[in-house]
Amino acid sequence: MTGRVEGKVAFITGAARGQGRAHAVRLAEEGADIIAMDLLEPLEHVRYPGSSKEDMDETVRLVEATGRRIVARQGDVRSLESVREVVDEGVIAMGGRLDIVCANAGIMILHEWSEGTPELWDATIATNLTGVWNTVMATAQHLIDAGGGSMILTSSSAGLRGQPFLNPYVAAKHGVVGVMRAFAVELAEYGIRVNTIHPTGVNTTMIEGLGDAYPTFLEHHPSLALVAKNLLDVPAVEATDLAQAVVYLASDESRYVTATTLTVDAGITQH
Repeated sequence: MTGRVEGKVAFITGAARGQGRAHAVRLAEEGADIIAMDLLEPLEHVRYPGSSKEDMDETVRLVEATGRRIVARQGDVRSLESVREVVDEGVIAMGGRLDIVCANAGIMILHEWSEGTPELWDATIATNLTGVWNTVMATAQHLIDAGGGSMILTSSSAGLRGQPFLNPYVAAKHGVVGVMRAFAVELAEYGIRVNTIHPTGVNTTMIEGLGDAYPTFLEHHPSLALVAKNLLDVPAVEATDLAQAVVYLASDESRYVTATTLTVDAGITQH
């Protein structure tokens, strides 16, 4: 099946690489034009490299190779003004329309509970929770003007259960579910569907950048090993697996699906 989102326009945060890039490419393959945003610089406290202009250039190349249009800009989801600026510019460039929103940008700062600090808490909440709220606030009116649409908020398996060594991350991702449920109720009268997706670990720079830190923590706390294991025999899923879920939630195939937590988690939330 092709053209599942033909003629629609999608806004994606964290689009320079990883899941965001996969979402952009799959949506473009299915007929959508893309407004892409990413920070394109390092973030303090984060162990892995930040996205770069070169990363975003590759996203642009891959989307354009599908024959669809893309507007790609630097922006910071921690700032409502920054998100609005990118969204408004992109919507104008795309002829005044927006149909799909993927609030995907996020960070992960791994640490044991005793190493937690207010700075680590604030950094995680600002991007992973406030950034999602900012994205919804900056885009909702555009979807209303378009007569409806689909918002897909990236949570995590850690948004449905506890996960060791990720206390602020778990709190933020649970918060994303609350944001989704609140907006799903309020925006339903405008024909806007709001859902969350919940991956287990995904093979991206975020996971690769953690190196041996997570296994080392588990060696020190072996009783937690089962909690961190998928039911299916895979250590992690691929970004394209999440992109397939995004296409489904963005398309008319899910026209009556809203306020739902969709897992792509290899069964990890069943522990």
